[in-house]
Amino acid sequence: MWYLYGLTILAGLANAVQPGQNAALSKSLGLPVTAGLVVLLVSTGAMLAGGLALGKLEMPSGHQMAQVPWWAWFGGCLSVLLILAQLYASPSMGAASFLGIIVTVGVVASIVLDNYGWIGFAVHPASLLRVLGAVFMIVGVGMVALF
Repeated sequence: MWYLYGLTILAGLANAVQPGQNAALSKSLGLPVTAGLVVLLVSTGAMLAGGLALGKLEMPSGHQMAQVPWWAWFGGCLSVLLILAQLYASPSMGAASFLGIIVTVGVVASIVLDNYGWIGFAVHPASLLRVLGAVFMIVGVGMVALF
């Protein structure tokens, strides 16, 4: 279980670094949408290589595919939205404001998702302390963005 925390820490670091990488690619090419496509193609190649190397890449059966909720197929569209934000918004906002907004909005949205158990999450009530933590995050991001 502890390795999952390590993986999550690495993902957080990647989340801080990736917007700069993607924005630099976009600026160098002068083609933001093409840069976004390159990012997705590299991601696909890395996932394919990793899956093959670990022996974890399999084709789902028809039954498995039929069990997937209709809305779960569209997670990749949200990745496109995140990449476009990295390409267009992060260069002018800066890393701290951009990531602060992304993370804070994610936490606020997650509190709502957890509270109602939407999109497959277990129910975790939106307690006063959880909501207060989100408010502190909003205030903190506001301070980072302004100063």
